[in-house]
Amino acid sequence: MLKLHSSATSPYVRKVRVLLLEAGLDTSVEQIPTAVTPTSPNTDLNADNPIGKVPALLTEDGMALYDSPVICEYLDSLHDGAKMFPPPGPDRWLALRRQALGDGLLDAAILGRYETSLRPAEQFWPDWMAAQKLKIERSLDAMTDEAGELDGVVDIGTITFACALGYLDFRYNDMQWCDGRPALAAWYEAFSQRPSMQATEAPEADPLK
Repeated sequence: MLKLHSSATSPYVRKVRVLLLEAGLDTSVEQIPTAVTPTSPNTDLNADNPIGKVPALLTEDGMALYDSPVICEYLDSLHDGAKMFPPPGPDRWLALRRQALGDGLLDAAILGRYETSLRPAEQFWPDWMAAQKLKIERSLDAMTDEAGELDGVVDIGTITFACALGYLDFRYNDMQWCDGRPALAAWYEAFSQRPSMQATEAPEADPLK
């Protein structure tokens, strides 16, 4: 059986879990709850992923895969249903670009989260935090530009968009990213009703990531 180093609050893990559910592979993966922060390394995780981040996947032949784009594409190769990674062509490049945009938003959001949650108050760097928020805002604007093209599309790009927006709701609720972005908000509201999204919502109370 496949084994996945998992965290209920990691949006990158959520991407993998959503894909597993969409592809009908969820029962073929054992999820290993893995607690990790940048300042508290996890020995078991580090043995499988030297970067020390979740998700990390162990295949049935013992190969370790990381990070979420690699894991998701590997898992998508294991089923015969509708593919989350389109075949070569314009749709594939669009889906991969959207995945990169959503992951980039998440990178900035998590760096900002660490700045406010882990860094000692006397070392807080306002300019750094402001820069991460600007990256988030620019990413949201780019998503908004594509909102009219997202309806009915279920692939790695839209999954990543949805997980990124879900993380903002979870950790940046005061940002009110929906304000001024009605088309993106409406798309997200509809997409978030998918069973795969409902089943992977982060718990209300959980440390850090």
